[in-house]
Amino acid sequence: MLSRQMAPADTPADAPARASRPAVFSPLYRQIKDLLVKSLDQGEWKPGELIPSEIELANRFQVSQGTVRKAVDELAAENLLVRRQGKGTFVATHHEPRAQFRFLRVVPDAGESAPPHSSFLECRRLRAPAEIARQLELRTGDAVVYLRRLLSFGGDPIVLEDIWLPGTVFKGLTSERLAEYKGPLYGLFETEFGTRMIRAKEELRAVCAERQTAQLLGVAERSPLLLVERVSYSYGDRPVEVRRGLYVTEHYHYRNTLS
Repeated sequence: MLSRQMAPADTPADAPARASRPAVFSPLYRQIKDLLVKSLDQGEWKPGELIPSEIELANRFQVSQGTVRKAVDELAAENLLVRRQGKGTFVATHHEPRAQFRFLRVVPDAGESAPPHSSFLECRRLRAPAEIARQLELRTGDAVVYLRRLLSFGGDPIVLEDIWLPGTVFKGLTSERLAEYKGPLYGLFETEFGTRMIRAKEELRAVCAERQTAQLLGVAERSPLLLVERVSYSYGDRPVEVRRGLYVTEHYHYRNTLS
């Protein structure tokens, strides 16, 4: 049976020090949610697979169906699970059309948004620079896989990306594999490397195009660009990607929805 509160009891030695701190409680549905995320992380249910029904999960965890439903609702809101009317609840996957470009926020100022064409300019293993190692929670000098990618929309280069991935997780990722793969990049990470991007933290700022960047993006040197720096996380808040994208915004803009 699950505990109704998660706060450990004070021992006599540390009770005075904790006297001023409020007790920390975890609602029961949050405990169920954490257990479901743990099962997802451990691969009990693969991306795209149907998970057990709410009744089955309620029996498994010895809680009410309503408690399970609230946990599943939160995971669906966070895009970890997908409810399908009349079919059940499935593990979300980056291969679903609605999820393929969930992290790509660039849209044209006018007209319909079209899927980008992806061209990989580099793929190599190197030692992690200090800042990249810090963001990926690695040691400086640990192996990382570095990618450079150009995204074009309607034949126009719009985004130049530098991507760093933990070398141990993405061992075997090569330029040959990237060249033959035609789906979304996060779909490849999910299917072949067992890594699903759950959430991302981004910072945006305006910069000027340096010479090599300007040539690759087809703009004048020192043209204004939007720099989007992202750290992406998998289950358990594990950082598994650092991405720095330079965006041409002359006829495109970066769109985000806040709620």
